Amino acid sequence: MNALPTVFKPALVALALALAAGTAFAQPPVPAAPAPALSFMTVRVSDGPRSVALDAVVEAVRQTTLSAQVSGAIVALSVKAGDTVRAGQPLLRIDAQSAQQGVAASVAQVEAAQAQLNIAVRELDRQKQLFAQQYISQAALDRTAAQVDGAQAQVRALQAQTRASQAQTGFFTVSAPYAGVVSEVPVTQGDMVMPGRPLVVLHDPAALRLSAAVPQALMGAAANPAAVQYEVPGVAGGARKRPTAVQVLPAVDAATHTAQLRVTLPLGTQGAVPGMFARIWLDAPAAAGAPGRVFVPRTAVVRRSELVAVYVLDAAGLARLRQVRLGPVAGEQVEVLAGLMDGDRVALDPQQAARTR
Repeated sequence: MNALPTVFKPALVALALALAAGTAFAQPPVPAAPAPALSFMTVRVSDGPRSVALDAVVEAVRQTTLSAQVSGAIVALSVKAGDTVRAGQPLLRIDAQSAQQGVAASVAQVEAAQAQLNIAVRELDRQKQLFAQQYISQAALDRTAAQVDGAQAQVRALQAQTRASQAQTGFFTVSAPYAGVVSEVPVTQGDMVMPGRPLVVLHDPAALRLSAAVPQALMGAAANPAAVQYEVPGVAGGARKRPTAVQVLPAVDAATHTAQLRVTLPLGTQGAVPGMFARIWLDAPAAAGAPGRVFVPRTAVVRRSELVAVYVLDAAGLARLRQVRLGPVAGEQVEVLAGLMDGDRVALDPQQAARTR
C-alpha cells in the first residue's frame, strides 16, 4: 500500500484533532421546560333573567313655566338661569303704569257713585217726612227708594271693578310660586310681552325622577321595584342603584306600544339636573324557547382596536383567539351574545394565553 503524499498529512492531523475536540466538549441536550398550565373557565349557559336597558331622562317632579298674564314691557329682571330663589321672591316686573291709572280711575268712579248714593239717601229721608205729612204719594216714595237701591248697586259694581283692577296690577310682578332653581329665562329687560309668553322656567331640585318608555311586554317587570335598577352617568359615580319607588303610567301609546315608566330619585340627589341622560335596567324573565345566557369575566376579554375576542382552549390545550360579541356588563362579569357555546374553555389570563399558544 502506497503511503499518502506528504502534502495531505497536515490536513489529516488537523481533522483528527477537531473530531477529538468535538467529542471531548459535546454536551447532552437540555430538555425544554414544560409550558405553565393555563387557568381557564368552562362556559355554562344559564337561563336566568335578562337585563334590559332603557334610555331615560332626568325630570323634575315640580317644573313650572311662568308666563305673562298681561301685556307690557319688562322694566326689571332680577334673576338669571341657575339662580336659587325662595317662595314669593319677585323675578321680574312689567310696566304697570297704564294699569295703575286704570285703578285710579276706578277709585274715582267709586267715590262719585258713593256721593250720588249719599244724595239719594238724604232725598229718601226727606221724601219719608213728606209722606208722613201726606204731601206726596206712596208711588213717589217708592220711586225715591228705588233710586237709592240703584245707587247702592252702582257703588257695589264699581267697587268690584276697582278690586279687579287692583288684582290685575299684581300680574305685572312675576314671583316664584315655590323655592327652586331658575332653569331658563327666555326674555331680557325691555322685551315686549303678551299674555301667554313664557318668561321664566323654574324647577324644584329637591324632587327629581327618571322617565323612560318601556315596551308593553316589560310593563310587568317594570312595576316591581326589586327588578329595576338605574344609573345616571356622572352622578354619584354612575353606579347602579335600586329605586325606592317606581310608577308605570296606566296608558300605552298606540303608535309605539310603550308606557311611561317613572323612577323616583332619592331626595337631595347631588349633581342631577333635569334633562340629563340616564339608563334604567329591568330584570326581565327569559322568554320560553329563548337562548340561554353566557357570562365571562371582564378580565378575560381581549380588545385590539376594533377586535373583541377571548382565548379559547382547543382539544389539544392550545389557546386560540376567537372573536365574540359582548352584551351588558353585570359587575365583574360581561354577557357574551355571540361567539361562545356551552362547554367552551376560556382562558382567564389573556396575556399568559398569548405567550403559550
